[in-house]
This record gives sequence, C-alpha cells and structure tokens, in this order.
Amino acid sequence: MKLPNEIKTPSLLQTLQLIASPTQFLDNCAAQYGNTFTVRVLGVNSPPVVFFSDSQAISDCFAVPAKSLDFKKATHVFQPLFGEKSIVLQEGVSHNRQRQLLMPSFHGDRMKYYGESICKITEEVTNQWKHGMKVSMQEVMPDITLQIILQVVFGISPGERYEQLKKLLSKLLDDITTPWYSSLFFFPPLQQDLGAWSPWGNYLKRREYIDKLIYAEIDQRRLENDDSRTDVLSLLLSVRDENGEQMSDDELRDQLVSLLLLGYETTAGVLSWLFYLIHYHEDVKSKLLNELDSLGDRPQPEEIAQLPYLTAVCQETLRLHPIALICTPRMVKENVEVAGSKYEYGTVLVPCIYLAHRRTEVYPEAEKFLPERFLNQKFSPYEFLPFGGGYRGCIGSAFSLYEMKLVLATILSRFQLRLADNRSVKPVRRGITIVPSGGVPMVIVDC
Repeated sequence: MKLPNEIKTPSLLQTLQLIASPTQFLDNCAAQYGNTFTVRVLGVNSPPVVFFSDSQAISDCFAVPAKSLDFKKATHVFQPLFGEKSIVLQEGVSHNRQRQLLMPSFHGDRMKYYGESICKITEEVTNQWKHGMKVSMQEVMPDITLQIILQVVFGISPGERYEQLKKLLSKLLDDITTPWYSSLFFFPPLQQDLGAWSPWGNYLKRREYIDKLIYAEIDQRRLENDDSRTDVLSLLLSVRDENGEQMSDDELRDQLVSLLLLGYETTAGVLSWLFYLIHYHEDVKSKLLNELDSLGDRPQPEEIAQLPYLTAVCQETLRLHPIALICTPRMVKENVEVAGSKYEYGTVLVPCIYLAHRRTEVYPEAEKFLPERFLNQKFSPYEFLPFGGGYRGCIGSAFSLYEMKLVLATILSRFQLRLADNRSVKPVRRGITIVPSGGVPMVIVDC
C-alpha cells in the first residue's frame, strides 16, 4: 500500500516534534504536503498515521463503519490516565451502551440545572478581585473549571474530601500538562514502577490516592440514594441500560476521570484564549459588552447562552484554538476507502481539527480572528468540528460551550479588564491542549 505524502524522518524524532510543538509540526506538514500526509508519531515503532483536513476526507472518515476500525489500539496512550473502562477506549456495543448512558447528562433540561452553579462558582472565585489587581487567566480559568467539574459533574460539596481532591487533582493535572511528564504516556518503556520516587511510580501513587477519594464518594452516594440531586454523577448512578443494569463502580470512576481530564484543562485553555482575543481586539470587546448590557441586570443563564454575538465569539475562538487538535484516532481493521484512497490494516486515520479550521478555501483570512464569519455563514460539521464529530464526537460539547459562555459573560459583566501586555502571544502546548504563551496576565480596571 502506497501511503500519501509520507514523511521520512525517524519516527522518534517526529513523535518528539509533535509533543514539543504540535501546531508548528502540523503547520509545517500541511505547508509541505497539503491536506493529506502520513507521519509516525505514536512512539518508536509507530504505525503509519494519516492526517486529513479536507472536509470530504473527514466526512468519509466519520462514515467508516465502527466494525472496520479499532479505536482502543489507536488511543492506548490514554489508558493509564482514563482507565480501561473509559468511553474513550470502548468500541462497538460497549461504546454505544456507555454513550447512551452518558448522553442525557449533557443535554436538554439538565443544562438549566448546571447554569446557576457555573455562574455562582465563577463569582466566588473572582470575589476577591479589586481595582488595579493583576490576575493570570492561565491560573484563574483552571481553578474555575476544576471547581465546576467537582461540583457540577462529581457533585461534591465543598468540604474535606472536596479540598483533598481539588488539591491532588490540580497538582497532578498541572504536572501532566508539562511535556516531560506527558511523555511518560507516549513511551511505554518509561512506565516502570521503581517506587514512589520514580516518575511512573509517583504517578501511580498519586492516582491511587485520588481513586480512593472518588470511590469513597461513589460509595457514599449509593448509600444516600438521593433522587433530588442534579449533578452528573447522581444521574449516572440512577440510569440503567436496556438490560436494566447500572454502571459499575469502575465504570463510574473511569467516566468521571475521563470527563475531568477532557473537560478541565481544555475548557480552561479556550477561556484563556477568549479573554486574550476579546481584549486584543477592541471592536470585538465593544460589540460583546453592548450585547451583554442589552440583557439588563442578573440575566438568566439561558438568556446569556442564546446571545448570537457571544456564540459567534466562542465559535471563532474554537475555530482558531479548538478544544483538541485532532479527532479520536482510528486504526484500520478491515480495508477502508477515504477520499478515493484505500487504507489497509494497521493504518491510523486522524481527522485533523486544527488544520481543517485553517483551510483558506473554507475560511478566508483564516489566521484572523473574525467572529462575524459565524454570523454570516453556516459551516458543515466536517468544516467546523471543534469537539470532533461522528459517532465518536465529544459527548460534553454542549456543556463545554455553555460553560464557556457563562464564565466569560459572568466575568465581563462584573469587571472591566485590560491586557497587562499588549504584545501578541504564541500558541504553546500544555498537556492535551494549546494555550496562549505568557499566561494572559490582565489588570482589573474597574469592578
């Protein structure tokens, strides 16, 4: 099988380049090879990994039957983080079952229950802000999003267990975002438990402490059996599959950890970009503040979420800086065809969100921040796909977008801010997401 535009540098070098500077690596590949290219970025003995950014190729990828693909092998690097029962690692019947059990938590009337909590947490975190104070969005946003996950998703009220989890998770997640620590998950030979002082042994010990707290919360909630609670964990404890079976404790743990890892740093990263881009473009800030003012005092979360310009600003930010750079990788089990080319067993197919969002044929002046493009045009789910797509799309996409809008609107309605430094920033890697360099320091001008 002839692979399209295969890069010939050693696979280890390619993997290190992707880990250290993913956007630059992808930009360079696209500039040299176009919409489709083949790399080897899954470790030393990496299989061929084919990246696609053309909308037809992405549509074809999403249309390939699940039985022809192996998602577990292509995403094995995440297993030590998410757990083997995570929805990210499931296939076929198991994946469909978990998706059906999880989906109701993030859609419909459930969202209304979450809105007030999101706004309240944002207010509490920013209550100490004062005129002239300097704050880093790269520090504040993860604090807000972690507390939202602990209270809205896990349903844990502030107290001893909450504080322990918050401290342990924030430190672990902060470490995971560094290139050296995250390299442990890409290179299995580094995963040697040589005691608590070894990198992998240290990770396993920390994960054990966190798991004990999560399982203790699950046990307590099963005993309480409180139908009045509205958090995600409570709903997951109550749902049954078509055979009348509940999720096991291990399943619950792995789903909660997956939601945490996929929704914590990623949403915080996009929020940092939002604050930077809005305040770097005064015309955008002015239009957005006017729209927020039109709602009057203390608008309802649902009113905020429906604002068209706020939505366009969030969409354009997600276009330039999506939650993840790629969709879920998929390894070929049976020969498949994508955009007229055939791919054989062992090839990994990757629809590339980052590059799809930068195609100038779809997005004129693609490098510019122009929220109006989302007011004037509809884009297909193969052209704009910040949360992935198809049957492996992110189940928490609606919740994440809702959260972004409410956190942003709550802060902009209470404070007038300016960038502490007006210089442009660069995208830098932080864990599985890309954040603005420098941490986006801002000064509170008025309260």
